[in-house]
Amino acid sequence: MKIRITADSTCDLSPELVEKYNIRMLPLQIVMDDKPYKDGVEITPSDIFEYVESGKGICHTTAVNIEEYTEFFKEELKEYDAVVHICISSEFSTCYQNACLAAEELENVYPVDSRNLSTGSGHLVIDAAIMAEQGMEPQEIKKALDDMAEKVEASFVINTLKYLHKGGRCSSVAALGANLLQLKPCIEVVDGKMEVGKKYRGSIEKAIRQYVNDRLTGRDDIDYTRIFITHTCPEREIPETVIEQVKNLGLFEEVIETIAGCTVSNHCGPNTLGVLFYRK
Repeated sequence: MKIRITADSTCDLSPELVEKYNIRMLPLQIVMDDKPYKDGVEITPSDIFEYVESGKGICHTTAVNIEEYTEFFKEELKEYDAVVHICISSEFSTCYQNACLAAEELENVYPVDSRNLSTGSGHLVIDAAIMAEQGMEPQEIKKALDDMAEKVEASFVINTLKYLHKGGRCSSVAALGANLLQLKPCIEVVDGKMEVGKKYRGSIEKAIRQYVNDRLTGRDDIDYTRIFITHTCPEREIPETVIEQVKNLGLFEEVIETIAGCTVSNHCGPNTLGVLFYRK
């Protein structure tokens, strides 16, 4: 059976990975000044940062609607026998719900709720492609991904609460307090939802180094097959430091850097960085 793996653009895989694993992406839309733009196609994170920093306001994201999913899946089914589509967590968006409604009208389309975002979902997308290449049936791939989704550990340290505040996800008091105290909060994905974890104090460089150390050392429950370092850093210094820090541990078989797309960037702002991997 010829199976196509597809995903929402929120999985933040690089063009090289998308090509390597023969994945097709379906972009969400970013609305700026009441005009929609396709994530990663018509708009980039730098466009969002420039818009927000200019004081014009905040952009917002819109889910893929049922009609868009239907046409997308129909197009893939012209060439493939089945489609397995990985969505951003159903707790963050109606994408998964809409994909399921579209799939009900078609045969051999299997939406998957990643219970995650960014390369937390990206892990599942890559592993789905590997399973498809190995000849697994689409039902088997979906079941495996549902089980694997619970093992993904995703978190990010953010430099500023400005974007969360402007998007209505953080109070003015919390944002002001974080700025005054130089706090850099860690945002964790827990049970498909975002929660605030440890708050780091000091520069973003110092906070991220400590965060990476907290996440990756002194543990015996990490699957060392693959780790993503995903970020919105305009300059190379921070991600290069983290890549070196992770590689010096000598534990992970594959260390992959990706740039976060417009969805993460719109909510978290510049100089956000996360390490995302599986637990055993």
